[in-house]
Amino acid sequence: MGIFLAFDFGASSGRAIISKIINNKVVLDEIHRFPNEPVFLGDKYVWDFPRLLNEMKIALRKAALLNEEIEGIGIDTWGVDYGLLDKDNNLIGMTMHYRDKRNYNGVEETKKIISLEELFLRTGISPNTFNTCFQLASDKIMRPDILKNSDSLLFMPDLFAYYLTGEKKNEFTISSTSGLLNMKERSWDYELIEKLDINKDIFNEIIEPGEIYGYLTEDIMEETGLGKIPVIAVGSHDTASAVAATPILNKNYAFLSSGTWSLLGIELDSPIINKKTFNYGFTNEGGVSNKIRLLKNINGLWLIQQLKKTWCELKEEIDFPDIIREARKNENCKFIVDTNDESLMNTKNMIKSIKEYCIKHGQGEPKSLGELAMAVYNGLTNEYSEAIREIEDVLGYKIEGINIVGGGIKDSYLCELTSKRTAKKVIAGPVEAAVLGNMILQWISVKKILSVEEGRNIILNSFKTECYL
Repeated sequence: MGIFLAFDFGASSGRAIISKIINNKVVLDEIHRFPNEPVFLGDKYVWDFPRLLNEMKIALRKAALLNEEIEGIGIDTWGVDYGLLDKDNNLIGMTMHYRDKRNYNGVEETKKIISLEELFLRTGISPNTFNTCFQLASDKIMRPDILKNSDSLLFMPDLFAYYLTGEKKNEFTISSTSGLLNMKERSWDYELIEKLDINKDIFNEIIEPGEIYGYLTEDIMEETGLGKIPVIAVGSHDTASAVAATPILNKNYAFLSSGTWSLLGIELDSPIINKKTFNYGFTNEGGVSNKIRLLKNINGLWLIQQLKKTWCELKEEIDFPDIIREARKNENCKFIVDTNDESLMNTKNMIKSIKEYCIKHGQGEPKSLGELAMAVYNGLTNEYSEAIREIEDVLGYKIEGINIVGGGIKDSYLCELTSKRTAKKVIAGPVEAAVLGNMILQWISVKKILSVEEGRNIILNSFKTECYL
């Protein structure tokens, strides 16, 4: 094999990682890392898109200096967010971040047209406030001129790919997070889009993971020193890529992509769209290789990350091992938060928000670092346990275990608690699941391997996993 380049945009950083396969094992080399923190622009919470695109170009120049043949480039980000181009292909307005508070207006506007249950029964996507359909509804209120002048909508991986290739396409897995697809047909629901009074012409051709957006433009090649390399549509939604790299043992194992968000669910051949899955809050997101991911979105370790950030700003410098140590001392405390509560979605002071939540719900006031952390750990593992019970109810059979992947597996205490609270075997690893899933689809695209299963076996042979009972 040659080498492949994956761009993975996480909640706090972006990475450019090169992969090689040596002796049937994957070797990863991070060639560039850069901050990926959203910024407040006035009262708007936005992606720092121009800077991020420049960081990609820096990474491409570093890749060119390796003097090795690069066979493909793949890009994955979180879902739902997008940029808008005008008829001259200029980016208009800022690329908004899903945690911006404008989304709640969009939900209320949408409910005037269609009930949230009917919306789910059409699309299979749980009506989370950050869904693209609600963001667009909010744009109609708060950025009407921008939306009126839009000629094309590109989700964030599509947008980065456009500025590398000049091609405008919408990759399936990232498009599936919009709440505007017919998930059974894997196509835009134009009837719904028109019903919501959104211009259907802004949506582009949907391409599947493994297809090619296009090749680096002459300008990008000249600017970076690279040749005519394909930009490949991977599982462009980072969770789709993470699940692609999850060494799922069998159909009785759930997956948990653990990081800023916790995405807990099961891989299926077709969506399950009915009143039961709606009432349980499940979503049917697009997967690679014609799969569907039935899952729950749970506000994950972002809460611990923000707790650390606030504690360092207001009290003293700490790191994650300090938080875990203090949490272990307070494991039996009863403080617990609903991790998806609106007050915890976009807060500048996580200490204050956790305290206010606990007091408001009659739990008293958590004061120590350990008590604050346990309120989050209790909330997360309670959500995991409940989601597993609901999956079992929907499927009609028992879940044997949970494969956890992503950065969250570095928190061994959370893995322990997850096994304990769900009463399931937990297999943790690999950490770099999104990057590895990104790579798998690139390998398939250029016919280095034949299937996701073959890629998973290579990954299982390459990285150690931990087992929690």
